[in-house]
Amino acid sequence: MREYKTLSIITPILISLEVIIECIIPFITANLVNEIKAGSNLNTILKYGGILIILAFLSLLFGAVAGSTSARAACGFAKNLRKDMFYSVQNFSFENIDKFMTSSLITRMTTDVTNVQNAYMMLIRVAVRSPLMLIFAFSMAFIMGGRMAWIFLLVVPVLGGGLILVIKKTFPLFRKVFTKYDALNKSIQENIKGMRVVKSFVREDYEQKKFEAAAEDVCADFTKAERILAFNGPLMQFCMYVVMIFVLSFGSYTIITTKGLAFDIGQFSAILTYSFMILMSLMMLSMVFVMMTLAGESAKRIVEVISEKSTLTNPENPVYEVRDGSISFENVSFKYSEKAERMALSNINLEIKSGETIGIIGGTGSSKSSLIQLIPRLYDATQGVVKVGGLDVRRYDLDSLRNQVAVVLQKSILFSGTIKENLRWGKKDATDEEMAKACRMACADEFINQLPQGYDAYVEQGGANLSGGQKQRLCIARALLKKPKILILDDSTSAVDTKTDARIRKAMREYIPETTKIIIAQRTASVQDADRIIVMDKGTINGIGTHKQLLAENAIYREIYISQNKAGDDNEAC
Repeated sequence: MREYKTLSIITPILISLEVIIECIIPFITANLVNEIKAGSNLNTILKYGGILIILAFLSLLFGAVAGSTSARAACGFAKNLRKDMFYSVQNFSFENIDKFMTSSLITRMTTDVTNVQNAYMMLIRVAVRSPLMLIFAFSMAFIMGGRMAWIFLLVVPVLGGGLILVIKKTFPLFRKVFTKYDALNKSIQENIKGMRVVKSFVREDYEQKKFEAAAEDVCADFTKAERILAFNGPLMQFCMYVVMIFVLSFGSYTIITTKGLAFDIGQFSAILTYSFMILMSLMMLSMVFVMMTLAGESAKRIVEVISEKSTLTNPENPVYEVRDGSISFENVSFKYSEKAERMALSNINLEIKSGETIGIIGGTGSSKSSLIQLIPRLYDATQGVVKVGGLDVRRYDLDSLRNQVAVVLQKSILFSGTIKENLRWGKKDATDEEMAKACRMACADEFINQLPQGYDAYVEQGGANLSGGQKQRLCIARALLKKPKILILDDSTSAVDTKTDARIRKAMREYIPETTKIIIAQRTASVQDADRIIVMDKGTINGIGTHKQLLAENAIYREIYISQNKAGDDNEAC
């Protein structure tokens, strides 16, 4: 609640005052009826009328202010909840993120928070008003109606039993439906992100059917839950009419038979009003129970995100300065989760000097990306030690380490905004000159200068209005602006031609000679001028050496090189 705590406390107080006044009004009205019956004068009637007007105005005022404070408190509570969830996700390690689907996190921050927000508003308003109204109206009904009020005690267990049964049946359905909501959102997300692929393969009909199936599944479960919840209304109406029939019949009989001595018209009007109050309170309480049932499962899903602790944390006394770009792997083995059956990396031993250019090559699934993700602590080694600048990476402050290790991932990620705004992810206060220099090194200036707005050109979400090669070059320029001690290019030049690839590598050799450069590539041409090349195979290092050494000594490297450089009949056979 934080800054909305005061509003959350004020609302129940205002609601309590509103309820007290509403319960006094029928009592005053009953006295007025009796006064009129007794033949009182106009002054007495005006006095009672004035009191009723004042009470009605105060009730309206307290109710209106409570409505405003409850809305502000609930919306603020939801805002803080989304903020805490988002901050929690930002602190997640890759291992934590692997536990939650992206679509599930989005559903939790939107639909689930909205459910909890609505429940919270009801909790500080209706859930306070209804029990208080029930208690005060019940007490006043006994004061005004005597034995006749016992009918309410007979009705409450019937309603309570019905509510418990409804909740027991619907809770598992709501739990199941939220999981299906995640699947539905996943279908939408995949379709929108892959729209170009869907259209190029003319798969719109297939995607529509897939979405329709998911939507029907959600609809079926919700319909089943709503069908059960629908019993709540008829049960409430039944109890209400039973009470009304009893009050009208028994009340009228008592008035007639006792000639108003045991039970008069004023009491009769008051107990009718209190009957409505009690039954409306019970109906509102049933709505609260329904909302709490729905919000209960949403709350659990939200708590799962907020209470999830990052598997990567700072040490007690972290080191904030990275000495240099040297890297060391000492008997390192790694798997993505404790449940994984095999290691992604096994027994890695490797020494990289600061300023070296290292190429990494290997077949698909050889764990090239897994190797480099241990350097900036995107994951922690399962066994062994990874060192940067001579220190175990687990001894560094996470932000300090990652600021000195720039990673250009295989998949180019750009954000909606201008080219300048995207580049400044690498350095917040980068000048125009610094950005221009980084873009020259990444060969991105060629296409930027051709754009009408240049560096102020707008980049759509995900860089949808740029080609693959343009996105990769912008991502490289963004990483270069960090001026890191270690630069990792994870197959990040795959979408550029070999000539541009060579120019980028030449620029990096000349302008950042002290930076350790690790280049993961599928093409041997991208790594053959590296100081050393690492050949990966099934999570192990199969060979290390220069291009010439590996051609002569390493069968895997030689096979890759020959397959990429042979021509003529061999190419046709392939």
